[in-house]
Amino acid sequence: METLDRAIIEATQAGLPLTPRPYATVAEQVGSDEATVMARMQAMQESGIIRRIGAVPNHYVLGFRGNGMSVWEVPEDRIQACGERVGALDFVSHAYHRPKHPPLWNYNLFAMVHGRDREEVMQKVEKIATLLGDDDLGHEVLFSSRILKKTGLRLPGGKP
Repeated sequence: METLDRAIIEATQAGLPLTPRPYATVAEQVGSDEATVMARMQAMQESGIIRRIGAVPNHYVLGFRGNGMSVWEVPEDRIQACGERVGALDFVSHAYHRPKHPPLWNYNLFAMVHGRDREEVMQKVEKIATLLGDDDLGHEVLFSSRILKKTGLRLPGGKP
C-alpha cells in the first residue's frame, strides 16, 4: 500500500469530515490536493481496499427509535426479485440475501425497517408482507435491545 493511500485511510477511517468539501479537508490533512485524494480513493475502491463510501445516518438521532430487522423466508429462485422490491421501499435502509440454516433458521432475506416506534415498524412489515404476497413463506422482526457502534477497518496508529 502506498504511503499516501495509508494516510488517506487513516484520515478517513472514522468517517469523512463534515465540511463543505470533505476531500479537500482530507487532502490538507495528508499533504496532498483534492483531485489526488479523490483519485486515490477511487483507485482503492476499484482494487477492493475500500469496499464502499456512503453516508450512514444515525436513525436514533433522527427520531427513528423502533428500528427492526425484518427477516423473511422467500423462495430461493425469487430472492433477487423480492430483495429488489423490498429494498426499494422508502422505509427500508438496506436489504440483503443470507443463506438459510435449516431447521433452525429458514430466513434468507433481511430488510432493516425504520419507524418512530415498534408499532410503526410492525405496520411497515405488514406492507412488506402484502407486497411479497405468496413469496412470503414466513417472517419475523428482530428489534435491537441496545445500540452497538458500527465501525469499519481501523489501521494501527490511525484515528479511532
